[in-house]
Amino acid sequence: MPTIHGLMPWAALLLMAGPITARAAGAPPASPVALKFADQTYLHRWSSNHQHEFTPVGQEDLSRWTDMVTINTYPGVSDGEGLADVANRVLGNYTRNKAMVLRTDSIPRTPARPAEHLIVVVFPARDTIEAVFARLRMADGRGTAVIYSHRLYGGKAGEAMAAWLKAHGTTLERRLMALQEVPSHRILEPASR
Repeated sequence: MPTIHGLMPWAALLLMAGPITARAAGAPPASPVALKFADQTYLHRWSSNHQHEFTPVGQEDLSRWTDMVTINTYPGVSDGEGLADVANRVLGNYTRNKAMVLRTDSIPRTPARPAEHLIVVVFPARDTIEAVFARLRMADGRGTAVIYSHRLYGGKAGEAMAAWLKAHGTTLERRLMALQEVPSHRILEPASR
């Protein structure tokens, strides 16, 4: 299994603890929070324990969405080594949950910014398939994962996902790695202020 410090060029770091699944409704922040990604506005739908989910208009049902952005924050992670450790644990968890690792990458730190990590995986299931693009970075002094997921449904979803990844995968990866305007944990987790 690749690690963050020695990533294989074809593997991608998944930063979530497992595949995104439908969850019971959590308490949203006090006011509506939105983020813009890939020319689409995502609205906050659910939060619990430093995990925050956003879907576009028309995809409010968290048991049957197509596109989702999830923000995970890691309050105990305050440096690059801690972030690399989280990325490795996430990647390990994804592989234990039968994710097919498509790509991993690390962007080395510079004097101006800490290192970042990328994980791209696919979670196949009986009636769904989910592509996950996870970016781990430091934001507002703590480790943060920004994860874009695209889910397809049906018995032949694997073929459709392969075509979708070929058409959109590289562009979405670039857009995720360039994304700067993400709601801060200070907005999403007001109790932690």
